[in-house]
This record gives sequence, C-alpha cells and structure tokens, in this order.
Amino acid sequence: MKIRLVKSSDYYQISPLLNEWWGGRNMVDMLPKLFFDHFNDSSFVAEKDGEILGFLIGFLSQTYPNEAYIHFVGVNPVARKQSIGKQLYNQFFDVAKKNDRQIIRCVTSPINKTSIAFHTRMGFDIEKGDKVMDGISITSDYDGIGQDRVLFVKRLS
Repeated sequence: MKIRLVKSSDYYQISPLLNEWWGGRNMVDMLPKLFFDHFNDSSFVAEKDGEILGFLIGFLSQTYPNEAYIHFVGVNPVARKQSIGKQLYNQFFDVAKKNDRQIIRCVTSPINKTSIAFHTRMGFDIEKGDKVMDGISITSDYDGIGQDRVLFVKRLS
C-alpha cells in the first residue's frame, strides 16, 4: 500500500464509494469536489494496485494559524483493521507539524461509535458540548438544525 497526495480526479473514484462505505448513509453531499481541487497538499489517498483503500481530506486553517482540520476520512470496509486510517492521520499530522500547526480538530456524528472510538485511540479529546448522549459530550446543531456533532481536538507534541 502507498499513501499519496490527493488529486482532483480522485473525486470521481471516491464520491461513488461514500454512501456504500458508510452503510447506506447519505454522505456524498458532505464531500464536494472543491476539497479535491483546493486541498491537495494536505489530503491523502491510500491505495494498493490502483484500488483506493482509504482517503483523508484535511486542510490548514486560514483563520487559526496554529490549527489544522480533518474534514473527512474513509476506509474501505473490507480493508479496515489494517491501520490505514492511522497511517493517513499520521501523514496529516506530519504535514501539520511541518506547517507549525499544533492543534488538530475534527468532528463526527454521535451515531458513529466506530469513529468516536478511533479518534479516542488516536489521542483526540472530546470537547465539552452542550448535552450528553450515551456518555459522550455532544454539540447541538453544530452542522445545522438537528445535526449534532462530537467535536475532537488533539494537541501535537
């Protein structure tokens, strides 16, 4: 497996996989092509023999010069438990460090227990929200009305 920078053309391979990889949840609208066009230096694809096994779309914050943000990550369900997500995150952390970013932020849906567990294992802390669900702090309406999210933060050393 190799990890490389994302290309604009990767959108056309990844977009059709999103709903499938998320078990039928409608995820396509969460990842428009603009991310593949404008964040090439901080987004990655993991592939083997031309097949995309995973991807990470992230960027360096323009507003907060000390921060970077992971917008969207996916790993093919048949390739999970192979540390692909961990390798993608570590690649992003390296880019953040090289650009003097010490804080990484990301969010996930409260129903995505796998994502919550992954981020916790990767050393992310859950930020205090305004309510608690299943023992997890949640921020109400973060991505719009009824779109609650779990907010994560990680400080790089």
